[in-house]
Amino acid sequence: MRTDQTDDKQLIQQYLEGRESALNILIDRHKDKVYSSIYMFVKDESLAEDIFQETFIKVVDTLRSGKYKEEGKFLPWVMRIANNLCIDYYRKTKRAPKVATGDGFDIFDILVFDEDNAEDEMIKGQSRNKIKKLINELPREQREVLIMRHYSELSFKEIARITDVSINTALGRMRYALINLRKMIEEKKMTV
Repeated sequence: MRTDQTDDKQLIQQYLEGRESALNILIDRHKDKVYSSIYMFVKDESLAEDIFQETFIKVVDTLRSGKYKEEGKFLPWVMRIANNLCIDYYRKTKRAPKVATGDGFDIFDILVFDEDNAEDEMIKGQSRNKIKKLINELPREQREVLIMRHYSELSFKEIARITDVSINTALGRMRYALINLRKMIEEKKMTV
């Protein structure tokens, strides 16, 4: 069976039957979304790598112990583990997660844009920086939902499961995040 056509549930079963490479396929399939989500919270490359590794250690432990229940999709479950580890880190250090520009990986670098000329690219870069700064000013719950929805491309059902809130709460947080972004754009008379 070709691995690119094997769904997550089948790969988990193969891993539990002793095929270690099935886990590697699962990690490769989802690593960009999981790592991006972690990095957007912690804004530190080495810390994001540590939390990413810890996330998959917990995944392996849960799979091996037989405690994983295929109630939903694999990715939302992994994202919830990663999200909880990020929150635990910030509780320990009493720091607020931020979305800020910095060196290293940038979620906007993986977004696909049509080919543009140099001027268009410069304008897009300035707009991305403005948007990052605005997102950074949002309350944590709103910022969290916005990141998971737009940058990790999760559904509101998945976001609700990961953040342990109702779908309506997740939708409301997204709505308020967008309202607040619009207000900030208007107040600052920005063009993005």
